[in-house]
Amino acid sequence: MPNRKLRLILASLFILACQIPSVPSLPALSTGSGQGADNPQGPATLIVPADLNATPTPFLPLDPTALALTPTPIPTPPWRNFPGPSVPPSIAVPPPVPLLVQPVGQVSFLLLGSDQRPEDGGYRTDTILLVTLNAKLGTASITSFPRDLYVYIPGWTMQRINTAQPHGGFPIMQDTFEYNFGVRPDHYALINFWSFTQVIDSLGGIDVNVAQPLTDHRDKHGDYTVNAGNVHMDGETALWYVRSRSSTSDFDRARRQQEVLLAIFFRLISINGITRAPELYDLYKNNAETDLIFSDLTPFLALASQLANDPSLIHTYAIGPAEVSPFTVPDSGAAVLLPDYDLITALLKQALHVP
Repeated sequence: MPNRKLRLILASLFILACQIPSVPSLPALSTGSGQGADNPQGPATLIVPADLNATPTPFLPLDPTALALTPTPIPTPPWRNFPGPSVPPSIAVPPPVPLLVQPVGQVSFLLLGSDQRPEDGGYRTDTILLVTLNAKLGTASITSFPRDLYVYIPGWTMQRINTAQPHGGFPIMQDTFEYNFGVRPDHYALINFWSFTQVIDSLGGIDVNVAQPLTDHRDKHGDYTVNAGNVHMDGETALWYVRSRSSTSDFDRARRQQEVLLAIFFRLISINGITRAPELYDLYKNNAETDLIFSDLTPFLALASQLANDPSLIHTYAIGPAEVSPFTVPDSGAAVLLPDYDLITALLKQALHVP
């Protein structure tokens, strides 16, 4: 019986041995320092034959830098280095106009007329005139900008240009002009309705060279007519003349505003305004909001005398129907004017003596 059990055990071991996968023969182990076979406690050294080839690595290790993700480029916004809009615009913001390089010593003044009423603190600048003086060339230019030009006001949104000054003062108006027209005005003067009439009345009225007759409604007068030619106006008449547009348009109003500005200039000259400049500056500075000080004006007193003697040196320009397109704002339904930037740039190059 014990022999039978022994035979069963040996048979089982044989079957198990047949199921174990074969192992390639390993190189011989050499003993060292008298240890190994005779001393099983000693370390054994694996002897690798000289003709044994290394097994190639199945793949190359990745360069750690290759694991870094390539950053997605951030697109340049259309407003570039100017502040982006804080209010979503109704239409796409156009890119800024390149800065026009003006002659050295040329200075631009922005003359603004507000529609503020005595009982109302809010206002818009419905008169926007850019006056550019060049003492070296002995010239002056006046460029009118329609109040309904729909432009990008940096840091705010797309809006009418007459809201820029009320929104952020002269710095925002400067940014708006630089962004949309490539010119940054150096100084400004802002006048309201009642100050405008007071200034003209203090001059004893002005003589306006009216290019075209105008008939329009006037409070307390009904339909009121001004004929073409040299017309003397007091403050209230001059204010009505520069503001009326029920029977005409903003483009015609721009021409009338230029006529009145020139009439004020020639009236100042007629009362010896050049020699009285310090006195007149002190008299009128309280009627306007401005960053101008008298020393800003003194370099141009000789130019004023030259212009008075030769009015042909005064050139007038206006952004008119040819330089804009009528447009209805999708969100509000407001009727505005979209600038044709190429045509406006060409016009301003003439006004600013830019090659």
